[in-house]
Amino acid sequence: MALLAPWSAMFLVQSTVYRSLLNAVQQFVVVVVGTLLAAGSFALTHNSMAAMVLALPVTVLLGNYSRFGSQGMYAPTAALFVIAYGSYTGFDIVHRLLETLLGAVIGIGVNALVLPPVHSRHLRHLRERLPRECADLLRTVADGIEEPYDKDRTRGWYDRAWRLTEDVTEMRTARSWSDESYRFNPGRRLRRSAPEPPPDWDYTWDRLTEHIRMTLRPLVETSVEDPVREILASLLRAAGEVCGAESAAERRRALDDVRAAHRRLASVLETAGHGPTPALGGLTADAQRLLDDLVDVSEPSGTPRRTAGREP
Repeated sequence: MALLAPWSAMFLVQSTVYRSLLNAVQQFVVVVVGTLLAAGSFALTHNSMAAMVLALPVTVLLGNYSRFGSQGMYAPTAALFVIAYGSYTGFDIVHRLLETLLGAVIGIGVNALVLPPVHSRHLRHLRERLPRECADLLRTVADGIEEPYDKDRTRGWYDRAWRLTEDVTEMRTARSWSDESYRFNPGRRLRRSAPEPPPDWDYTWDRLTEHIRMTLRPLVETSVEDPVREILASLLRAAGEVCGAESAAERRRALDDVRAAHRRLASVLETAGHGPTPALGGLTADAQRLLDDLVDVSEPSGTPRRTAGREP
């Protein structure tokens, strides 16, 4: 019975062309090994049950080898087919391997030539959503700290900042999936694709989301005094405008506002009569790192970076 051809074709239509090719190689190798082990076991024992006893434990162990991934299960399956149907001759073995090869070619051909999948939509969605959510959180916190607030609200803001870092992790996974879907894909040139961001875009927003979280942490851990709270509100609101700006001019103006607010925050720290605290020093340092990241967001890749906190 010619079972391996349709079986292979069906299970080799994977979510990417690259994955179909990789699984085809893995499956063909394990089917070859499983078939040869089964035939060799029968040649030694001349008994179907004894051949199963010899071949199946070895092929099951082989199937669990991590290099073969999910295709390892086909090693004992191929051995079982050979023993159950008594196909031990050289012709039968070659015929079975050709079945597997034919199924692999059909499965890969369907995946590569009939609407080959490209998984880039989710990545584009995350890249559009992340700046919008950063801007929304920063504006929400800026509005919230201008009036009396409690620890429950600050913990809610901090939790939202944590979720931003989780979005970055999800974006890394989506980027890896998107890159894989373009490998060996003959249809990649036939598809419209949105302009790609600079190569360091993901890394910049990874740092930015982490420093947003670090900047909001003092609101949870300590009470922020009124003068500092007002300055911090201005800084966060302007930072939100940088993240959500739709044009380079708007982004530059908002970045100037962030610089001005940070200078005010640093001047409070430097005022001896104010009695600066370690919490204020940490907040100023976190805001400095946030400002550095906003500079990277605002300036194109390759533009010389200006010293944060100083006038250009």
